[in-house]
Formats: sequence, C-alpha cells, structure tokens
Amino acid sequence: MKFAPNRMYIEAYNKCPNCGILLYEKPANATSETVQFNGKTYCSQWCVDWEVDRAARRGLGATAS
Repeated sequence: MKFAPNRMYIEAYNKCPNCGILLYEKPANATSETVQFNGKTYCSQWCVDWEVDRAARRGLGATAS
C-alpha cells in the first residue's frame, strides 16, 4: 500500500499475484522475503514456486528465474 504524497488517500494496493496478501511498503512485520519474478512482486519464494508449478501443470510453460 502506498500513501499519496498528501497522505489523504491510498494511491495503490500492491498484492502478491499468487496468494493476494497485501504487500506494504514498510510493514510492521517487515521481512526480506519479497521476491521479484517476471516483473511482479511476490510475498515469498514459495508463492513463486507454486505459481510456476501451477503453470507447468496447466501447460503454460512459465519458468523460474
């Protein structure tokens, strides 16, 4: 979630494209687990692996980097 410069509204909600958990810019429980893959930000490597496995099962051919 990113606040607008005037802090009056939320500019964007950033979610993990796999599980949908909100990814905060500076969360209270901050960890270094976020992963960049195919131009998207995931909450963890587990979500990346799961999405790649799902694509492989469906024959979509996503590859891990």
